[in-house]
Amino acid sequence: MQRPDPVEPFHAIALSRLARQLEAEGRSIIHMEFGQPSTGAPAAAIARAQHVLATDPGSYWESEPLKARIAQLYADRHGVSVAPERIVLTCGASPALVLALSSAFRPGDVIAMARPGYVAYRNNVRALGMTPHEIACGPDSRYQITAAHLAALDPAPAGVIIASPANPTGTIIPADELAAIATVCSERGIRIVSDEIYRGLSFVGPVASALEFAPDALVVNGFSKYFSMVGWRLGWLVAPDDLVGAARARMGSLFLTAPYLSQHAGLVAMDCAPELETHVARYAANRALMLAALPAMGLTRIAPPDGAFYIWADVGHLTNDAMALAEQLLRDTGVATAPGYDFDPVDGHRFLRFSFAVSTPLVEEALARITPWFQARL
Repeated sequence: MQRPDPVEPFHAIALSRLARQLEAEGRSIIHMEFGQPSTGAPAAAIARAQHVLATDPGSYWESEPLKARIAQLYADRHGVSVAPERIVLTCGASPALVLALSSAFRPGDVIAMARPGYVAYRNNVRALGMTPHEIACGPDSRYQITAAHLAALDPAPAGVIIASPANPTGTIIPADELAAIATVCSERGIRIVSDEIYRGLSFVGPVASALEFAPDALVVNGFSKYFSMVGWRLGWLVAPDDLVGAARARMGSLFLTAPYLSQHAGLVAMDCAPELETHVARYAANRALMLAALPAMGLTRIAPPDGAFYIWADVGHLTNDAMALAEQLLRDTGVATAPGYDFDPVDGHRFLRFSFAVSTPLVEEALARITPWFQARL
């Protein structure tokens, strides 16, 4: 007898497939369904990759200079000392999450996480034989897990996944709340897995790292978002001393090494802040355009988009089926969005996620298309 698959499909992929089909038919489509920069890698990183391609046949390799540079990032940005040996280079942030979960926990362990939250948290936990415990997080907690949430769980979970800035909401955990979470987790024996992939994409000031308050946290990060290197598949895991050996063993067995070419380019990308900050400025401009336009559409209940590049909007006054609404919006306007069910299997049927990582002219065009569409439904 075949067991049911614990891993659910990503519904936004179905929406994107329809968007690509309409594009192939000649329709003008604006892609706001996926959370990926529309810009490429920094110019200097591309130049370095071209040089390496011409001079180096490539090999299984882990760049010691890159690990040292990442360690320096934590010292410069967060005032935290991280030994380069604790950094495991991965094929993107997604494998880093797999390493973190499989190294720190065992089948049957309960892992707490916020709802709404990134679909891969729930799916990876289930795929590894663990049990997700989703905590409903709404406007009262800014859609984020709090120390009070974790203190109230009985029994305590083995671990908790936090994300700041978060997907799909863009909300940030304030430093004092992150410190309180770390205290509760230390007292209750809860291991923290902190997804920090959107670090650097903040519109409200600096964002704290879990490592500032929980030295034994496992921290996931990568080059896809801030560094604008989605297709290069390069990430990292900061593992605590007691788990770094387990993480390295899993990396070697499951993935071997991160792509050698990406490691060369990533090292250069880390020193391209002036170029990368222009992307952040564009996201900030796009965010401002979205926030100014949404009220006129009747979309007034949104999560505070402190960082990342998302708007999480309540469309419950229009539908109980966000997937159907997103499909109709796409067919009528050519603007693709993500239905909320992926991020919240309980209440997501009444939410849409808009990604404003596209160019500013495309955001302006998208707003011109969808504003009358939503206004006609007020």
